[in-house]
Amino acid sequence: MQNQKILYITTELYPYQEESNLASMVSKMALQMHGEGNDVRVFMPRFGSISERRFQLHEVIRLSGMNIIINDLDQPLIIKVASLPGERLQVYFIDNEEYFKRRYFYKDEEGNTYDDNGERAIFFARGVIETIKKLNWVPDVIHLNGWMSSLIPIYLKNYYKSDYYFKDTKIVMSLYNEENLLLEDDIKEKLKFDKISNFNAVEAPDFQNVVIESMSYADVVVKGDEFLEGELNKAFENTTAQKSEYLDENSIKKLY
Repeated sequence: MQNQKILYITTELYPYQEESNLASMVSKMALQMHGEGNDVRVFMPRFGSISERRFQLHEVIRLSGMNIIINDLDQPLIIKVASLPGERLQVYFIDNEEYFKRRYFYKDEEGNTYDDNGERAIFFARGVIETIKKLNWVPDVIHLNGWMSSLIPIYLKNYYKSDYYFKDTKIVMSLYNEENLLLEDDIKEKLKFDKISNFNAVEAPDFQNVVIESMSYADVVVKGDEFLEGELNKAFENTTAQKSEYLDENSIKKLY
C-alpha cells in the first residue's frame, strides 16, 4: 500500500553500521518502502561509533532541548538528523552524552557489560516517542528492530496509555538473534518510576526477555533472521500476534 507513514525504529542501520543482518535488513526495508511512495522515517541511537562528520549529522534545534526524566534524574534529549547517503530518506538520531557517546554499543572495550543498558533503552524509547509527537507526524506503522526498540510498545501501552496520539498505529516487530546480555538489577525500580509495574521481564532482566515481553504488544511479528534460536524461536511460534516468516523483496510490500 502506498502513501503510508512508516516509522522504522532500529538500533542499527546500514551504512552507519555495516556488519549485521539487522543493519542491512532495516536499510533494505526502509529504502524499498520509501521507493514505493510512502513517507518513511528512521529513528536510531547516535552511538559514538557513528561519525557525525562523515555522515553529515546536524542537530535539530527545534526538536532538541527536551529533558527525559528517568528514575528522578533529568537527562537532556538531543536530536540529530541526516539523509541516508544518496537518498532523500531522513534518519533521526537520539543522542545524549551520558548514554550514547560511548564507542561501543552495550559493552566496554574490555568486554564488560554496561551497568545502565536498561536505562539507556528507557531514554531511547521515551526520546523517540516524545520526538515523534513534537514532529506532529502520526505514523500508520511503527516497525521495531533491535532489542532496545522493544521498550517502545511497552511504554506506549502503559506510560502513554491515556495518550491517543498513536491509537491507530500498527506495531510490527522484527526478531533477530542478538547477543543476550543482562540488564541492571534496578531496572524494575526505573520502570516503576514510570508506572510500569506489570513487566514480567524484570524478574530475569536481559535483552531477550525484553523482546519476548514486547511481542505481546505487537500486531505483527516477523523473523528478521531466517532462523531464530532457542527461547526466541519458541516465543515466535507461541505468539498470538500475526506471524510472518523471513522477508524477501515481495513480502516486504505485503507486510504493511
